Amino acid sequence: MPKSYAAGIDSSTQSTKVEIRDVGSGDIVATGRASHPATTPPRSEQDPESWWQALLEAFSQIDKKYLGAVTAVSVAGQQHGLVLVGEDDAPLRPAKLWNDTESAPQASAMVSELSPLGWTEACGSVPGASFTVTKLAWVAENEPELLERITKLMLPHDYLTWRLTGRHVTDRGDASGTGWWSPRDGVYQRHLLDRFLPGLSNGLPTVCGPDDQVGTVVADETGLPANAVVGPGTGDNMAGALGLGLQPGDLAVSIGTSGTAYAVSSAPTADTTGLVAGFADATGNYLPLVCTLNAAKVTEAFRGLLDVDHSTLDELALSAPLGSNGVTLLPYLDGERTPNRPDATGHLSGFRSDIGRPEVARAAFEGVACGLLDGVEALTDAGVGLDERSFLIGGGAKSAAYRQIMADLSGRSFVVPDDDETVATGACVQAAAVAGSESFGDVALRWGLGAGATVEPNPDVAEAADEVRARYRQLRDTTPDAVQ
Repeated sequence: MPKSYAAGIDSSTQSTKVEIRDVGSGDIVATGRASHPATTPPRSEQDPESWWQALLEAFSQIDKKYLGAVTAVSVAGQQHGLVLVGEDDAPLRPAKLWNDTESAPQASAMVSELSPLGWTEACGSVPGASFTVTKLAWVAENEPELLERITKLMLPHDYLTWRLTGRHVTDRGDASGTGWWSPRDGVYQRHLLDRFLPGLSNGLPTVCGPDDQVGTVVADETGLPANAVVGPGTGDNMAGALGLGLQPGDLAVSIGTSGTAYAVSSAPTADTTGLVAGFADATGNYLPLVCTLNAAKVTEAFRGLLDVDHSTLDELALSAPLGSNGVTLLPYLDGERTPNRPDATGHLSGFRSDIGRPEVARAAFEGVACGLLDGVEALTDAGVGLDERSFLIGGGAKSAAYRQIMADLSGRSFVVPDDDETVATGACVQAAAVAGSESFGDVALRWGLGAGATVEPNPDVAEAADEVRARYRQLRDTTPDAVQ
């Protein structure tokens, strides 16, 4: 019997990655990758056509014996980005990405008008500058001539699914990050668009179910078979949860350029502080999530200041004691996603003449870790149970310093998965499940997803870790441009 393969696409801010897996075993048989144009926040924009060209380049790197045997494909894309399409089916302007913070004034005004409670009741989240609805409001205020030309509103993954199938669709996971769809009720809240952006609610994509086949591949240039089915796709964080086989009670902390902490929940959340985004996931459950703009970019900045390579930075940090001999970093180097902090800056406290490179290096890691653990606490404060497995993923999970410091400061055991491309893997899971009418959990179990090395906290550092967290909180809460 001939083998069948699932293709998972991860279209991130930096690049497009394609992963081809054997549907039966889950083994990776081929991969491809192509870069996207670099962005420079606070304005962070990309031409959607560049994503399509990167996808074609990634497909071209894959042996045709695998590409031609793909039975199903799904797209995972960076959340929140705004793609505006006109009558000629071409984008009207570059897409504003999740990390474009130019819409912070619009976000503030919209939250003030409707109130945090009003927003969480309507769509589960208090929108910040990352949310799509605020980006659309920015366009309406700054480029109003475009509004009457819009025929379709899309997210990044929607755009690629549309190019593959010709279908204008999305899924519940990615829709939940727009600011105009309700995870709790499963419907568009068109009154929000009609209130703030009249006349635009007719251009929204159809929200497909988690296991819907939305169409087949119609784009011949991909090299995929014309009869390959296409799943609904989803946002990158939702795909990451699929790629880990995340279950209710599990925690995932991702350390990339930005950082996230998220969990699968069987019930929706509604956090009026704006810290926890009340997303839906890609399976029918929910994915409460906290995001920080400042994660691995912080340690990269300090690596540059110290003029060392990655392994040396790890060695320096791990040679200093827990707590960095009193040095504390508030890591908001480029503002912060949380409410009222888009212009916050970083602060280094406790610096003395006897402080050396090891303490500075460790303070950078500890500052990022404390910020991420603030996010974990926000999840539990929102009623999310986190008493099962904990995963550490993203590029930062390759760092020995990040792994041990996260474990020590949290008191948690973290699993670092063997497969580090969890978003592309999650897209593969969805494709395989959709093609074979299987549950996502069955696919994840058969493929052995989430397996990896476990990092344990040092047993004698709990008291010192509490002191580090307390010192960080004091700096966070008393620094003027960081206080909410």
